[in-house]
Amino acid sequence: MTGFPLTWLYAPGDRPAVVAKALVSGADVVVVDLEDAVAPDRKAYARGATAELLRDPQPVPVHVRVNALTGPWGPADLAAVAPAPGLSGLRLPKVSSPAEVVRVARRTVSARGGGSPPLYALLETALGIEHAHAVATAHPALRGIALGEADLRADLGVREDSGLDWCRARVVVAARAAGLAPPTQSVHPDIRDLEGLEASCVRGRALGFLGRAAIHPRQLPVIERAYLPTAREIEQAETVLKAAAATRGAQALPDGTFVDAAVVAAAHRTLSLARKR
Repeated sequence: MTGFPLTWLYAPGDRPAVVAKALVSGADVVVVDLEDAVAPDRKAYARGATAELLRDPQPVPVHVRVNALTGPWGPADLAAVAPAPGLSGLRLPKVSSPAEVVRVARRTVSARGGGSPPLYALLETALGIEHAHAVATAHPALRGIALGEADLRADLGVREDSGLDWCRARVVVAARAAGLAPPTQSVHPDIRDLEGLEASCVRGRALGFLGRAAIHPRQLPVIERAYLPTAREIEQAETVLKAAAATRGAQALPDGTFVDAAVVAAAHRTLSLARKR
C-alpha cells in the first residue's frame, strides 16, 4: 500500500468470520463497525470480539467505527478498543463540533497511556458540515474527515444525489485547508450496482475525493480502478517531473500545461498512486 489508501472495507464487529475475510480481501484498510451494522443486543459481543481481535497486529490497518459518545455504547467502545495494540484508527460517527474530537482525544490518551490513536471524524448532519473546518483542525490526533451520506441525506431531506454536492465540496475544501489527506467517499449502498458505483467514483474523484469506503469486497476493484491514475495521467506526471528537474521555477510545457510547485506536487502524488498498479 502507498501512503494513499484507496479502499476502506467495512465489516460488522459482531461477525468475526466476516471480519476475517475482510482482512484478506485486498482492502487497504478494514473498518470494523460497532455502530450501524450491529444491533443493540449485539453491541457488547461486537465490542468484546473486536477488542480480542486487536490484541495482536493485523495484516492490514484496522480502524474501528465506535458508537456515538453521546449514546449508551460509545464510552464502553473507547475503553475496550482504544488501548488495543492492533488498532490503527478510530472513526467517530456523527461529529458535529470540534469539542467532541477533543474529548475523544483526551480520553484515548489516558486509555492508551500515551498518544491518542489516529482519529477520523464522520460528518453526518447539517451542523457537522457547518463546522467542517473547525472539526478538521480540532486536535493533532485528527487525521481525516469524511461524510456519512446516508444520515446526512436524511437530515437534509435530500432526495437527489446531486443535492449533496455542496456538502461534498465543503468537506474536500475543509480537509485541504486543514492540511489533512483528501477525504474518502461515502459508501455506495447497492452492492450489485457496480456500474453506478464506478460512475459515482468518477464524479467523486472529479470533486477532489481520494478513495472510497465499501461494504462488500466486490466493490473494491471498481473503486481502486476508478481512483488509480490512467496511463495518460502517469505519462503527464512523468513529463511534469522531468521538466521540473531540468528547469527551476514556473514554466509552460510544449502542450501548454503550466508547471509550478502545486502541479509538481500533484504529479508526485499521481506517481505514488501509480505504484499500486
